[in-house]
Amino acid sequence: MTIEELIESFEFLEEWDDRYTFLMELGDRMPAMDEADKTEENKVRGCQATVWLKESVLPGPPQRIEFVADSNSQIVKGLIAMLRLIYSGKTAEEILAVNASTLFARLGLDRHLSPTRSTGLQAMVRKIRSSAHKGQSFESKAVGLNPSESDRETVPEKTNTAVTVPNQNQ
Repeated sequence: MTIEELIESFEFLEEWDDRYTFLMELGDRMPAMDEADKTEENKVRGCQATVWLKESVLPGPPQRIEFVADSNSQIVKGLIAMLRLIYSGKTAEEILAVNASTLFARLGLDRHLSPTRSTGLQAMVRKIRSSAHKGQSFESKAVGLNPSESDRETVPEKTNTAVTVPNQNQ
């Protein structure tokens, strides 16, 4: 499924109960996380539900970051599946260029998630972006930049380069 298909499905489903069911079904189809990866180190802090998120750097060039995750909450599993659509398999630069808040607003999640779920969703995004910052630093060091160069922010001033959120009026 693509981000565009996710948006179309949300627009097709008019009732939020149906959208929540759809999210839970997405979570059910997500690849299982290895039990050995459900560690304290991989726990996402700030989520009411228990959430584990682990990144792996895929060989490049360009190096890409893949995410596996799990939760004890069905709706949160669906949110994780959505985040995997947005971020998994992307380069650090692509991850950092995404404005996830735009997508969340487009889907209505900013208005329909409980405050605790919204906080948890933002915590997951922060952990993913933190992984991308580490991946960006690792890749810079791998190509021979000195440490002071690799610590600088190198993401161009762009928004939504990795995810295009279609305008409903188009």
